[in-house]
Amino acid sequence: MTLAKFGVVTVSDRASRGEYEDRGGPALAACLAEFVASPFEVVAAVIPDEQDVIEATLKRLVDDDGCCLVVTTGGTGPARRDVTVEATLAVGHRRMPGFGELMRQVSLEKVPTAILSRQEATIRYAGDRGGALIINLPGSPKAIRECLIAVFPAVPYCVDLIEGPYIETHDEVVTAFRPKKK
Repeated sequence: MTLAKFGVVTVSDRASRGEYEDRGGPALAACLAEFVASPFEVVAAVIPDEQDVIEATLKRLVDDDGCCLVVTTGGTGPARRDVTVEATLAVGHRRMPGFGELMRQVSLEKVPTAILSRQEATIRYAGDRGGALIINLPGSPKAIRECLIAVFPAVPYCVDLIEGPYIETHDEVVTAFRPKKK
């Protein structure tokens, strides 16, 4: 079984400068540990809200580090410095709009300001070896879990379709959906 690599990227000016404790990245890694039963490795980064830095980090995680899933936290709001979505779309080859739609729907059940969140997902292909699903999540640890658990049933099959490693989940927490074979 191939070891899956997951990129976990915190996008925050203050956290990247050490002025603020990164709570998003650790919350993301904890969710992945809770959801995923297969062996995996996390490749983490804490970077500033700079589009060129975000783009370079996403490219490195997929193209060089071989991550099949990259999940970002932060930079999805309407503020001028919130450019995670723009960076993700710039490096992605294929938008996956259903992820953002479902995450906003789930968040709107909790808080009316979720309409301001610009969660997005794309596929980035890495030459002839498949690619990665890149998902943008909000910065709040509570919202990270709510959004990620909503979309995670589709993540393993999406990774299958882009020629990534087979990912199994802890079914008592979240069950991966895969079509039945005929």
